[in-house]
Amino acid sequence: MSPPIAPPGWSRWLVPPAALSVHLSIGQAYAWSVFKPPLESALGLSGTQSALPFQLGIVMLGLSAAFGGTLVERNGPRWAMTVALVCFSSGFLLASLGAATEQYWLIVLGYGFVGGIGLGIGYISPVSTLIKWFPDRPGMATGIAIMGFGGGALIASPWSAQMLESFGSDSSGIALAFLVHGLTYAVFMSLGVLLVRVPRGGKPVGGGASGPSGLTGVQVSARDAVRTPQFWCLWVILCMNVTAGIGILEKAAPMIKDFFADSSTPVSVSAAAGFVALLSAANMAGRIGWSSTSDLIGRKNIYRVYLGVGALMYASIAWFGDSSKPLFILCALVILSFYGGGFATVPAYLKDLFGTYQVGAIHGRLLTAWSTAGVLGPLIVNWIADRQEEAGKHGSALYGLSFYIMIGLLAVGFVANELVRPVDPRHHLPVPKEPADVQREPSV
Repeated sequence: MSPPIAPPGWSRWLVPPAALSVHLSIGQAYAWSVFKPPLESALGLSGTQSALPFQLGIVMLGLSAAFGGTLVERNGPRWAMTVALVCFSSGFLLASLGAATEQYWLIVLGYGFVGGIGLGIGYISPVSTLIKWFPDRPGMATGIAIMGFGGGALIASPWSAQMLESFGSDSSGIALAFLVHGLTYAVFMSLGVLLVRVPRGGKPVGGGASGPSGLTGVQVSARDAVRTPQFWCLWVILCMNVTAGIGILEKAAPMIKDFFADSSTPVSVSAAAGFVALLSAANMAGRIGWSSTSDLIGRKNIYRVYLGVGALMYASIAWFGDSSKPLFILCALVILSFYGGGFATVPAYLKDLFGTYQVGAIHGRLLTAWSTAGVLGPLIVNWIADRQEEAGKHGSALYGLSFYIMIGLLAVGFVANELVRPVDPRHHLPVPKEPADVQREPSV
């Protein structure tokens, strides 16, 4: 499937909507917490077990992005979006079969493994194309598209909750909800497949070529990029920021219910689903707002905000969160806005350090940090909560220790960000001299 070339006069502003159609669909992953309580009740699962499909999905996201990044660069965005559509929708259909037959391993296989491949390929599918279309505003461009991944749960969370209410929260109701998700997202993602285009000749808007010989400035291949300390500093930064955010997001609905279970106004199931939707809105807003801000103040400065202020927000929840719903919600919203902003800003950070040549493949390799964080975040929060519950604790006491761990992880990420420096010239691709430059050289 050859990459579709934009005809003369094609507006570059049609490309972000194509990316959004895919990212809004695969962003459903952030609404997984809505399914956790029904699955635990219907299949007799623990909190840690019910998190497994989500965790595996994030692991496969990172692995498929890492191993498929070069294929995405080679085959183009339409091929990548098609693969994402098939895998993501098929994952839901397998999960539906698993719920209907009460075979939990099928849910894990479908949603986590197969659907996770769709997550990874779909996530990186537009990145390189968008940077080629918007070389003047890479943070804003990737933010527009990637905000869709954060905003997917804004749609999916209330939609899923309504389906579970209508179909029932038993295994058959969950199966039907999964089935509707799979079919609907297949139709919606096909819009992106049909609409996406690449610049004529593969050239960035404003000049340059897609190969190393026609690019100006620092250019580093994906193979060389992973050998630099800058890549691994960014890996640590992304991993720590994602771990801190995903720890709240994956358990958002039961967490807010636990925090205020003993208050005079406990949180209802519908209100908890609304909280998940609010977090999704913050996640989405952070992806476009903070990434656009990074075009003005720089990537390093914006990550100082994500990691430093994020640690303060976690401390506020740990110390005062159970005494005030508005404070708890506000701090969680800020954390999730930084979480989303970190995802949307990292492609531009990579472009600043390594150039646009193979930036999609480099981004795919970096997303293995997301795979690691997808295991660490939910594991830390769920495992500690389960152990605390076994010890007889309840309410906010289930989460105190995990929040302090998150503060420490954000501090590690902050230090890694301070260590980022320009890439050593020995890793740069050689740039052939222009004929005019050769003529200007003095003869010897």
